[in-house]
Amino acid sequence: MYAVRLIYKAMEKLDNTAERTALWRALHLEIDANPPIFEDDWALRLTRPAADWQQRPDMKFTKPIRASMVGRARFVEDQILHSIKNGVTQYIILGAGLDSFALRHPDLKGHVEIYEIDQPDTLRWKERRIEEHLDILPANLHFIPVDFERATWWEALKNSLFDFSKPTAISCTGVTLYLSKEAIDEMLLRIADLAPDSTAIISFYAPVEDLKGEDKALMEVSIKGAASSGTPMISFFNATEVKEITLKAGLKNCRTYDTDDLIKRYFEGRSDGLLPNAGEIFLVAEV
Repeated sequence: MYAVRLIYKAMEKLDNTAERTALWRALHLEIDANPPIFEDDWALRLTRPAADWQQRPDMKFTKPIRASMVGRARFVEDQILHSIKNGVTQYIILGAGLDSFALRHPDLKGHVEIYEIDQPDTLRWKERRIEEHLDILPANLHFIPVDFERATWWEALKNSLFDFSKPTAISCTGVTLYLSKEAIDEMLLRIADLAPDSTAIISFYAPVEDLKGEDKALMEVSIKGAASSGTPMISFFNATEVKEITLKAGLKNCRTYDTDDLIKRYFEGRSDGLLPNAGEIFLVAEV
């Protein structure tokens, strides 16, 4: 429990979730055993941390969370690439943060248009970091800044080059925790308005009372840290509830995947003992 307390102290002081998530992906490549579960060679370039970043408590004592972040990234990317293989030509990343999908897949330029939606400050930071390494942004990468206190992501999308008539993949991870249930319902209804044959990949989190041991302690730490930083975690669902709200919104072929599913896919047989903490539930649904 000493490590858990250190994590809590770190997260009280460091509330940049997008940066922290990218650094966990970077740390995975630097200290975990081969083969890597997820290879994000842009993570350090987008974050540009201080020289001692690996010694930060939120890096040093969070191995299960790091595993969860790289497992999540791999699962989502596998789903998106599968959709693209099946003909999807547009990809929306809702709450994009420092995601580097467009930068790591230059081969998709001319085939897939990528729309990253997030806060204006986050996207401005990201654009500056990219321009330090590339002459221009990839032509198929479109930043859609949204001041969520004044507008909705759907309205912003309507004012972009996005083509509502084409099948689309949309991902939203690490976001529903911070949304009201009403906002989540609205998001699902909007996704259901995308073109037929579109696909959604969304992550949810199970209630604390459904977790046990270290997994429960880590979630309690995360909840306290989020509350102290002014971004409280307010919405939790079990797998049955996830399917219920998704079907109610009009989506179909709803499937859920949990930590055990990710372990079977990506973590079995590893020499470093890397294992994700439980609690995240992934929804894959179709329009």
